[in-house]
Amino acid sequence: MYHLLLSLQENFLAPADLFDQLSGTFLVRLGVDLGSVWILVRLIYFPVYKTRDLFFTFIIFNLVIFLISYSLNQTELSMGAAFGLFAVFSMLRYRTEDISIKDMSYLFLCIALGVLTAVSTGGWKLQLAISGIILGITYLLESKWLFKKESAKTVFYDQISLVAKDKEAELLADLREKTGLPVHRVQIQKLDFVRDSAQLRVFYYEN
Repeated sequence: MYHLLLSLQENFLAPADLFDQLSGTFLVRLGVDLGSVWILVRLIYFPVYKTRDLFFTFIIFNLVIFLISYSLNQTELSMGAAFGLFAVFSMLRYRTEDISIKDMSYLFLCIALGVLTAVSTGGWKLQLAISGIILGITYLLESKWLFKKESAKTVFYDQISLVAKDKEAELLADLREKTGLPVHRVQIQKLDFVRDSAQLRVFYYEN
């Protein structure tokens, strides 16, 4: 019995050692991860898209990926293997969901932050630097500093006679008048000749 207890003590961390390990590296990495994903979701994503529908998904995905990657990293799982395994699995999970490309990109960023902070071999300063680079570039791309931000809306249009290549100027003028938006281009999604209507995707630059 003594040898059994000794073997268990050698193979498993004592409560005090476990607490010291969690209160050190683990908590620092977790803090960097949660802080980064909160900035990404709350301060970059939300001001642009004004929706909280995916807040839960983004944060939970990030947290679960972080915890699993950190746990598997203790068994010397490479960073590439961890990232590939969980990123691909998470993307496939949404292959049939009605989720936009932008939302998928943010989901990918949340996963990437979780993996990077969990298995990166550098210290917390390096993790902060990498997370800061990702967040900074994302903010710049979402801002109006680099280029005009183009937005889009789906509209149902009842004058199908204007949905023709040679009447594009008239169509754009009519859409600007009816929507009140500075529409500069349009994409035809569906045509219904029975109901004399069309489903259009209109694009405009935000002021």
